[in-house]
Amino acid sequence: MPGVLPETCFEENEWLALAAAHEARVRQWTDPHQERASRGERHPVYDFLFDYYAFRPAWLRRWHPGIGHGLKGAAALAYATRSGYRQQGEIISADPSFLSPSRRETLSWLRGMLASTQSRPALFGCFGLHEWAMVYRLPPQEIRHARWPLRLTSAEVSAVVEGHALCCTHFDAFRFFTEPARPLNKQHLTREGTVAMEQRGCLHANMDLYKWAFKLAPYSPSELVADCFELALEIRELDMRASPYDLSALGFEPVCIETPDGKAEYERLQRAFSRRAEPLRDRLIGICDSITRALAAEYGRS
Repeated sequence: MPGVLPETCFEENEWLALAAAHEARVRQWTDPHQERASRGERHPVYDFLFDYYAFRPAWLRRWHPGIGHGLKGAAALAYATRSGYRQQGEIISADPSFLSPSRRETLSWLRGMLASTQSRPALFGCFGLHEWAMVYRLPPQEIRHARWPLRLTSAEVSAVVEGHALCCTHFDAFRFFTEPARPLNKQHLTREGTVAMEQRGCLHANMDLYKWAFKLAPYSPSELVADCFELALEIRELDMRASPYDLSALGFEPVCIETPDGKAEYERLQRAFSRRAEPLRDRLIGICDSITRALAAEYGRS
């Protein structure tokens, strides 16, 4: 069955240069991670991007042109055997007609979730208290990053949590709350309620743009995946700086959200991240739409 032809094509010298530039860009993140792993070292901030999202460094380094862009040249033959690609004459491109019915359903869900998140008013009053709720009333030996000290005593951490109205809207943060912390949240969150609750002010919703970008590969261009990774990395830094952990030994100065000045700083940075995330989310919505249009065109020809 013939596939969906790309709208534009890169000559070999063009796409090889783009692929090399992409690899050089992401190696600033993947190489240190792999070097730490080879030494058996753990990093409480940056390892999250590779462990939680489970996208291998080698996959992040791999370049994809994205839907609508074909590759020419002998070197492009390496893509012909990769999942999601089709060769038609001298052109090799990512072809969405390979998508299984289940992935097409996921695509529809993702498009709806991204669009509803983008249209919903942003909320900026959470102050990163999800990390505090994850250690609330926990014995020291059960704390996730137990190797790193807390900035406050256990009693002081409890006072901060109890002295604020928890208003987390992101299920994948809420599910890690301690049992005593969950009833303190304004909403009881569920996986099924994700579409109704996600909002563009949430740090974790904006971090997850990286997840959605790589899950759309090879139809999402690697430039977008890298942009989303970079945003997620910077958000993760704020996430942990605003946490109750003391990571000053690693060069992370705390954002003391238990103080008025710390709250103001957190909200300023949170708003900036929300603005940066909006065009990335729009691009992901556009990719979903491009895939849907390509599939409709393919269906019309069959």
